[in-house]
Amino acid sequence: MKTARAPGRKIDRYTVRKWFFGSKDTQGVGKVAAIYGLLICIGFVYLYPLLYMIAKSLMQRADLLDSSVNWIPSTLYIKNYIDAFTSMDFVRTLWQSVVIAGLPTLLNMVMCAIIGYGFARYEFPLKKVMLGILIFSFIIPPQITMMPNYLLYNDLKILDSIKAFLLPSLLGQGIKAQLYILIFFQFFRQIPQALIEAAKIDGCGHFKTFVKIAVPSAAPAILVVFLFSLVWYWNESYLTQLYVCGVMGESYWNTLMVALKGFNDSYSQAGGSVTGEAMGSLNEGIKMAATMLSILPVLLLYFVLQKQFVESVDRTGITGE
Repeated sequence: MKTARAPGRKIDRYTVRKWFFGSKDTQGVGKVAAIYGLLICIGFVYLYPLLYMIAKSLMQRADLLDSSVNWIPSTLYIKNYIDAFTSMDFVRTLWQSVVIAGLPTLLNMVMCAIIGYGFARYEFPLKKVMLGILIFSFIIPPQITMMPNYLLYNDLKILDSIKAFLLPSLLGQGIKAQLYILIFFQFFRQIPQALIEAAKIDGCGHFKTFVKIAVPSAAPAILVVFLFSLVWYWNESYLTQLYVCGVMGESYWNTLMVALKGFNDSYSQAGGSVTGEAMGSLNEGIKMAATMLSILPVLLLYFVLQKQFVESVDRTGITGE
């Protein structure tokens, strides 16, 4: 004799598939789990170095030598940051880093916006050839043009000064300026031609149209260029040391990245006091503390402008940078 089956919801293959993969209106559990799992894995790849650096910078030498201490130090050893702060002359070097990275960035924004607007809104002979040269110059590695630029700057008497960064930026030839020109070029092309024609009818000339119409609408592109340029100038150590700070360190100028690059020597000269170590010796904790201090201003800037930056990248259509 068969027993009656209690009435209930029938579970079939379609129901399981909808629950796992979702439908047009809802996302399935499996799809959501896969997305979050992928995001966690990618986030871990980017966050792991930062978390490692923070953990090691707060460890004293005994914790670094103890194999049982991996991530959480026995005590928060702040002296690593104090020693690194003193050795790098942090306040003075930070100010000079802001000047060296900030002024060329501002010039980059202005000049690249003007050049990009010219390419986007005007027709002139050899325009496509110039765009091709612009793209080709972006592909060329900077190591190829390093020595010719060094000789040119030496002839112009602008080596070992911030002029070596300001003059190229003023001429639209700053670090990664080709990329910024292409960003503005692509953005200004999206401005409706009717809007430009309406401005001309109202009596606006070329310059006033650029200032009153193009620049206000290009706020997302300006923010992207500003952050990209600032980070590139901030993180650049080799070209900064070659052109601005001087190969032999004879210039008045210095940056946090250049100071970090020669941190071992600078700490030895400062007379590091790390539990009786030899004068030239340096433990990993102080290195990590110095590295953290050097990237801290950029991290704070990104945290403040994170939302605007993501929205700007989305509006300008930039991917892979």
